[in-house]
Amino acid sequence: MALMFLTETVRAYRERDPAARSNLEVLLCYPGLHAVGIHSISSFLWKKRWFTLGRLISHIGRFLTGIEIHPGAKLGRRFIIDHGMGVVIGETAEIGDDVYIYHQVTLGGTSAAAGKRHPTVGDNVIIGAGAKVLGAISVGDNARIGANAVVVAPVPAGTTVVGIPARPVERDEKPRFDAYGVPADPCLDPLLHEIDLLRGELTDLENRIAKAAKERIF
Repeated sequence: MALMFLTETVRAYRERDPAARSNLEVLLCYPGLHAVGIHSISSFLWKKRWFTLGRLISHIGRFLTGIEIHPGAKLGRRFIIDHGMGVVIGETAEIGDDVYIYHQVTLGGTSAAAGKRHPTVGDNVIIGAGAKVLGAISVGDNARIGANAVVVAPVPAGTTVVGIPARPVERDEKPRFDAYGVPADPCLDPLLHEIDLLRGELTDLENRIAKAAKERIF
């Protein structure tokens, strides 16, 4: 069973990362794959209630890969961590199948209380570099989270969110892989749209001031 999971994960890396040139390269050089493999060991120990040993194995994985996955976290199949450095996945986080995340992503908690306090991520979700998904919230299937977004509210299935705090943007209905979790068209970003509106208002105000100054001179 473990060999089957490894085989399909390597295949997923080959299919979704154009930099992956061979299975051997993925096996030897991809820290995301190593981190998930180490997590399978620490998670097994955690479920056996060997908590300290599970945390120790997890800590070794963090030292070797730069990726911190708590032994209590639940990971789905074909889970890809691209680049990986700085990724943090908390104890009660749950991740579905075919999820793709980039470096410096945090699936964190917002409460010190025991119980569910980390996100639940659905299937086929992409989370862009530097994004923070915080609290016991859900991210629906096929959602996209843009780079550096801060998500503190549930994300419906099929929705793309960007910004701080994250807000939904329109997305082409055709299924596709959006690198770093955002569509290539910057016009879809609501923050950029607001900035463009402010620029337009500022330009109009400058023109009116210049016109008024000219009329006073003459």
